[in-house]
Amino acid sequence: MSGNGPDQALSIAAIATAVAPGQGGIAVIRLSGPSAVRAVAAITVIPGQQEWESHRVLYGHVVAAGGVERLDEVLVLVMLAPRSFTGEDVVEIHCHGGVIAVQQVLARVLEQPGVRRALPGEFSQRAVLNGRLDLTRAEAIGDLVGARSQRAAQLAMAGLDGGIQKKMVVLRERLLDQLSELEARVDFEEDLPPLNGEALLQELQAVRLELLTLVADAERGSVVRHGLRVALVGRPNVGKSSLLNLLSRRERAIVTDLPGTTRDLLESEIVLDGVPITLLDTAGIRATRDAVEQLGIARSRDALASADLVLLLFDLAQGWSEEDQALFAQIPDGVPCLRVGNKADLRLDVDVEAASVADVRLSAVTGEGEQDLVRAVLERCGGLSEQPLLLALNQRQSDLAATAAEALVRSEQVAADGLPWDFWTIDLRQAIRSLGEITGEQLTESVLDRIFSRFCIGK
Repeated sequence: MSGNGPDQALSIAAIATAVAPGQGGIAVIRLSGPSAVRAVAAITVIPGQQEWESHRVLYGHVVAAGGVERLDEVLVLVMLAPRSFTGEDVVEIHCHGGVIAVQQVLARVLEQPGVRRALPGEFSQRAVLNGRLDLTRAEAIGDLVGARSQRAAQLAMAGLDGGIQKKMVVLRERLLDQLSELEARVDFEEDLPPLNGEALLQELQAVRLELLTLVADAERGSVVRHGLRVALVGRPNVGKSSLLNLLSRRERAIVTDLPGTTRDLLESEIVLDGVPITLLDTAGIRATRDAVEQLGIARSRDALASADLVLLLFDLAQGWSEEDQALFAQIPDGVPCLRVGNKADLRLDVDVEAASVADVRLSAVTGEGEQDLVRAVLERCGGLSEQPLLLALNQRQSDLAATAAEALVRSEQVAADGLPWDFWTIDLRQAIRSLGEITGEQLTESVLDRIFSRFCIGK
């Protein structure tokens, strides 16, 4: 795919690395476009006979306006078109990571004629527009940057290596082959041998089933990429904070024997079997006149509404109470819930009826039943499967794959109704267009703008 994106006549510049006080020794300022080399040359002093050649690293200083005051000691990396990420002239300034130094260098860059601040994802967008990347690879870059677990990073790398693009190209070519056979019969049926309609229909069905498999895997991929929000809910002192500490392997919550210890919503980020989990340790929901505790309880109720899964903890020794049932009734419709019986280590005191209510039994103190809980959480949210997840479409790609599958269903129905060949082609073309949109072969620049606006600046 090629084209001219917005303001491609101008060079763009942005900080390509995270900048925070004391967080990094080096920062990278990236430029791309026809003015990139000239702009960097205008603000730097490069000693000696260093040549501005492609894929060379130059040493020098960025200087203030007037060319006397040195702002920072830098390395300049030159990558001339078309041998660059964007396909344009790209120059990177590697400077010190201090906030002031980086901002001073960036300000000097943006002062130069023909240079403007880059929009989010604009470097990747230019790479797509200039044919250096297909859209699936560009989106995989964004996924890799935002990966919250090793499994998420592996899925992103599969997309970056071209796994999704190759799959879509193969499926699209299979449909194009069938479309060409149909269109040939529409125009030259008398001059060609009879078309095997049954074989064509079987091929359309086979492609549709592959697309539906990809759509199903996309749901699992979304769990791996984005993680789950799991709310811990229960009466005061049933062990919510102890369970959080068990799963997170660190003391994020204060655990005491006093009711109402957790007065606010606590969050803990963990990874369970490759799936990022945000654990929400809620304040115990109960009637209280304490204004501070009331705020915590209100946030607990909000957590219930936003959670992907609720873990309702209750005390096995005390049994399933009316209060537990009241909490269970407050869980919004459609939010999965696991009833977790805690304090299983108190074996002599475990209530038999309560044990039958529990979906999972555990001891947050000893760790007994932890693996059963982890498995139940992942199974309930679709993050666990016997089949390895090697490739996963994102939401945009999955929606388009589902659209293509639906179009093939309509095409198959037309075939079943015995309509002429040209009626077969209408929905088949729609399926082919949808697959082309996945890879970026058939997308408008406005759609691209929306896609890349979700990227970070500098990428």
